[in-house]
Amino acid sequence: MENLLSAASDHSYLILFLVVFLESVGFPVPAAIALLVSGGAIALGDMDPMMAPLVAIGAMLLGDNFMFLVGRFSGWWLLSLLCRVSLNPENCIMNSARMFHRRGRIVLLFAKFAPGINTMAPPLAGSMNMPWLQFAALDLCGTTLYIGTWMAIGFLFSDAMESIKSGFATAGSVVEWLIGAAIVLWLANRLRLMWSEKKLGTAASATVHAAAARLADSDALVFDVRSHGYYDGGAVRIQGAQRLDPHGLHATLAALPQGKEIFLYCT
Repeated sequence: MENLLSAASDHSYLILFLVVFLESVGFPVPAAIALLVSGGAIALGDMDPMMAPLVAIGAMLLGDNFMFLVGRFSGWWLLSLLCRVSLNPENCIMNSARMFHRRGRIVLLFAKFAPGINTMAPPLAGSMNMPWLQFAALDLCGTTLYIGTWMAIGFLFSDAMESIKSGFATAGSVVEWLIGAAIVLWLANRLRLMWSEKKLGTAASATVHAAAARLADSDALVFDVRSHGYYDGGAVRIQGAQRLDPHGLHATLAALPQGKEIFLYCT
């Protein structure tokens, strides 16, 4: 951490570019700290006030557009990968999709300030088929706001940067212990979830022909439980399928018909 700060304050535009880019594509790299130090370096005359913001903005836009394209062409594969570190990966994907579906524009403007969401927003926009020009405009505004805010704070409090850097040596060991404890807790919870899922067994499935035969005999119902983004926009459905919002699944279980087989299909 201390080496990162020193490099950023010593005219290293390449380091600034790499740190911001890596954070934008999902690596746990402290871009906000690099931006703070860059703002302080601008105030001290060690970095160019035009070049530093442009380098940071360019790096973040490059990373965001890369994530947007991966989300567009891979669907939710990237989202499932990013959500693997969550305590509940399935809820991570579902809640992120619901939030973006309802407040996509606002999310893109302020997502950079929320760890986790900042990485999820671009691939969500891509997977939900947001027009690229709309995404690019909103992402540019959000990126400029984020980078401008942190650099402005660093610029205004440049006198405190030396004290901040000296405190990292002491804080570093504390942070390492906290990170270690968090990893142990995360692993323990993952083992608990794996054990719980193993006791539940494998979800029952049916072939297309078997399901079609049951539906033809009126002995079964089929529900479309695709999430937002894949259901919307005139998506094709199985004939006779009824819409069931996956976010309201638990609330509607009691209202489902009794005495009939129920088939569910998702993305």
